[in-house]
Amino acid sequence: MNTITDFSPEAVIVDAGEFPTADIPLGFLKDCKKIVCCDGAANQFIPSGYIPWRIVGDGDSISPEFYQKFHDIIRQFPDQETNDQTKSVKYLASKGIRCIAIVGATGKREDHTLGNISLLVQYLKKGIEARIYTDYGVFIPIIGSATFYCEPGSQVSVFNFGATGMWSENLRYPLRDFHSWWEGTLNEASGSSFTIHAEGYYIVFLNYASSKK
Repeated sequence: MNTITDFSPEAVIVDAGEFPTADIPLGFLKDCKKIVCCDGAANQFIPSGYIPWRIVGDGDSISPEFYQKFHDIIRQFPDQETNDQTKSVKYLASKGIRCIAIVGATGKREDHTLGNISLLVQYLKKGIEARIYTDYGVFIPIIGSATFYCEPGSQVSVFNFGATGMWSENLRYPLRDFHSWWEGTLNEASGSSFTIHAEGYYIVFLNYASSKK
């Protein structure tokens, strides 16, 4: 079922973007035992009162103090062909973990934000269900047709990654095949659920009912 709150991740990845303040991403950090920090994200995660399960990355951003103090839980991968978020996803997948929530993926650097979001499709292609939770909503990667459950009037955006035959039910503005990302943004659910029909990959952004819930 695709809703904002039905997701039960096996692990949470903390990126080095804006640290979350909304209840939903903070709830994942509180409830999940396997928290992976992306390298420099530890610099804000640990002072916020948390201790990560693992710190993953190329090791170029974490402070010398934390590098020494938490050396036993650091997993360092020097590969420069992937970012630290992807290194963390690959590390978790190597441990058999394939259901992942990602927080702190947006803010600070818009280029990093776009890259982090687009990578969700690449993870899905490898059988990894990862979602990015922000302070305002959730990015959900999808293949094929899917139904989403939400409050009527919820704000919805759809980003196409090559899907075809796209049409929708219970969205204010009907969907069609489109190629520019902006064409699927700023839509709205007209009922308590909506369905997207398509063949291929796309990402749905679903706003929380309130921007801080």
